[in-house]
Amino acid sequence: MRIISGKYKSKRITAPGNLPVRPTTDFAKEALFNVLNNLYYLDEISVTDLFAGTGNISYEIASRGSRDITAVDAHSGCVRFISKTATELDMPIKAIKSDVFKYLERTLKKTDLIFADPPYDMPAEDMLKIANLVFDRELLLEGGTLVIEHSKHTDLSDHPYFSQSRRYGGSVFSFYEIPEEEDSEEETEEA
Repeated sequence: MRIISGKYKSKRITAPGNLPVRPTTDFAKEALFNVLNNLYYLDEISVTDLFAGTGNISYEIASRGSRDITAVDAHSGCVRFISKTATELDMPIKAIKSDVFKYLERTLKKTDLIFADPPYDMPAEDMLKIANLVFDRELLLEGGTLVIEHSKHTDLSDHPYFSQSRRYGGSVFSFYEIPEEEDSEEETEEA
């Protein structure tokens, strides 16, 4: 995998071959970060990376200046690799070994961005459970966004906080956020 932009632009990171992962492609990752760059100053946000795998998304965000990144994965080899790489590159990534659903049920940490890259064969209802837990437990800071990466064969638009999806090849990023409150009726009547 390659870091696309920021402090470590063009840095290649080689993960062990025995990790059970499907890293986000460079093409999809670049497209995702083009969207995120229009939503946030990435050096000012806190991030939770769920199903972090090799840490691909966490490294990209760290390279772009975020100082508060939590990477969660159930596989101990993935967590060890992320911790080792973050230490070697002096990146502010805290790797946590946990089942993602249990983590979401227990954590009190709120962040600006939550990125989830579950296995593509995970049932859609389980992927939507991620969104339900994030919003029911209020794990996003004000103005925050949840992004779930999934296969083009999965539709995750049936959620009250779904805002948009972007497709890149076989990958889709579905975005969820709490809509900003509309102007009050009084302001509308005065206009």
